[in-house]
Amino acid sequence: MAFKWPLMKNNITIEDRNALIEFLKKDSILTQSQNVKEFEKEWSEWLGAKYSVFVNSGASANLLSIAVIKHLFGTGEIIVPTLTWVSDIASVLNYGFKPVFVDVNPKTLGMDENEIMQKISPDTKAIFLTHVLGFNALSKLLLDELKDKNIPLIEDVCESHGASFMGRKLGTYGLMSNFSFYYAHHMTSVEGGMICTNDERVYQMLRMLRSHGLVREADSEKVKDFYKDSYPDTNPEFLFAYPAFNVRSTELNAVIARKQLKRLDENNARRVKNFQYFLDHLDPIKYRTDFSVEGSVNYAFILILKNADDKLRHAVIENLRDAGIEFRRGTTGGGNQLRQPYLEGIVPKDEYKKYPEVEHIHFYGFYIGNYPELKEKEILSLCELLNQAGD
Repeated sequence: MAFKWPLMKNNITIEDRNALIEFLKKDSILTQSQNVKEFEKEWSEWLGAKYSVFVNSGASANLLSIAVIKHLFGTGEIIVPTLTWVSDIASVLNYGFKPVFVDVNPKTLGMDENEIMQKISPDTKAIFLTHVLGFNALSKLLLDELKDKNIPLIEDVCESHGASFMGRKLGTYGLMSNFSFYYAHHMTSVEGGMICTNDERVYQMLRMLRSHGLVREADSEKVKDFYKDSYPDTNPEFLFAYPAFNVRSTELNAVIARKQLKRLDENNARRVKNFQYFLDHLDPIKYRTDFSVEGSVNYAFILILKNADDKLRHAVIENLRDAGIEFRRGTTGGGNQLRQPYLEGIVPKDEYKKYPEVEHIHFYGFYIGNYPELKEKEILSLCELLNQAGD
């Protein structure tokens, strides 16, 4: 059976395009302005966080979060996942931190909490935790441990918009949280990202870091007056508090994002239903189906072979390609980050061998697009195709 099954489909609707056209008809500022402010406010209300800062990508959100950790706590170690997107680890490296890797929990694809706690040291400055492909990676045990040790948590929620833990949305537990609005995610602004926090000091830092480190970008008069009084011989319009970046987004991206946010919950409900239907009809002898799905919102169908079976892997790949179904091998980020060339000379040779769970996913894990308009009969046909693989 031939499919037409991309990783994402119709994620920007005609209504989104029309909203953008109507905006462009007006004599409006196109760079960061009122729509950005309104989207930040609406996103904060939707998420349940006090503050949000809209940037040009999830990777920029990662970078600014690590910048805040450095400016507040200095450099040292940051505990990071072996299964994540490259920008998480790149931001840690680019700010001079040492990444300390942990293996994954096969039920959630997130970091193994016991290994996190084993690797916490006096030099640990933060935990950078990724909620992979819609799963929750938090536990009460981990949160209690970090609170007890006063270690800040950064949540990467780029792939998990709307997922929750203990009745709260992911992205409300850490000192900061990062979101991505890339085209293939739960919602999109074409390109874009968000950093959220409940800490007012962190929020003001993020606003400045987003735009060259300019003090005037803070929306606190107290912060502005501090720098103005401390540097009286410098033009207050051009005071730079940090050696920072320009990672602002635009009104165009915000217009699309505001339109998309209105239907995010409805689309997510469909994704949850789709994923459960997928797991219910997948062969549990060949594939893992026992994920921890409570609170999850998966924009992908996660497919992981139960055993290290090269013959079955080859058959799955051939069946998917022949059927015209787009997929990604290794799940998020291409699998085990320790196998990537950018870490050569940074981690010991063969370090990847110490992480068997992520190694299995690297070779025997896949994901396939899960978008709201999918019908049950299409998902069932996909499962039948996968279940026949290797027979």
